[in-house]
Amino acid sequence: MSSRVKRKESLARVRGGSTECTEGNAKPEGEDPKRPFVLGNGIESMKLLVKRLPVPFTVDADWSNPVWREIPAVLIGNYMGEKPGHLPKTEAKIAYEETAICLMFRVEDRYVRAVAEEHQDTVCGDSCVEFFFTPGPDVSKGYFNLEMNCGGTILFHFNSTPRAGIEISEDDCERIVKTHSLPRIVDPEIKESLTWSVACSIPLDLLSKYCPVDRPKRGGLWRANFYKCGDHTSHPHWLTWSPVDYPKPNFHLPESFGLLEFE
Repeated sequence: MSSRVKRKESLARVRGGSTECTEGNAKPEGEDPKRPFVLGNGIESMKLLVKRLPVPFTVDADWSNPVWREIPAVLIGNYMGEKPGHLPKTEAKIAYEETAICLMFRVEDRYVRAVAEEHQDTVCGDSCVEFFFTPGPDVSKGYFNLEMNCGGTILFHFNSTPRAGIEISEDDCERIVKTHSLPRIVDPEIKESLTWSVACSIPLDLLSKYCPVDRPKRGGLWRANFYKCGDHTSHPHWLTWSPVDYPKPNFHLPESFGLLEFE
């Protein structure tokens, strides 16, 4: 199956088609606010309206928190590479406030592990969710990759070009508020079904130390993608929100980022 055919098949899953997205038909809560748009290279990508939080918010990993309930979820439902045997239902929420970007992920999963012990360890080998983003509309200016395993350990880099990453400093990593529903270390792997969540708040002034930042405001635009992976779990998989037209798993393709538009 060609990568383009797989991309069309996965788009059918996101849009509620008959193809299964997970071990069961996965749909995010409420109306999915994403809609497609066409990039300059002709590839159909996704667009998401990002809400502003009405009040100062203490980030937590409780999906049922009244503040999070008001934020629509998006489904990370496209796969890269061959169709994996395990397709965990993964949803993400994003919102902003004056000083920070807030994220939350919820995963209905199996084969869960977290063995990375320190920030900047290779967390993508664990049960992991990721947010790659350019804090503006022009991906040629570089992008951040924030990766967080199910135990709340992160890898955070800025890339001036794909995979030319510099590590965000340890002090700056500690400024990111992080919460998680599972213990920091999950070993051995949990094979049974479970649901886990992680959330974080990224200070905008932290990002400004590494590149120019278009601060979120009504009508402002960023480029981004959300991912789920588990490279070294017993059932590896590579899932994306905005489709990536590439023959093998590779998240470092900013030209395929979707569009975030701030409300």
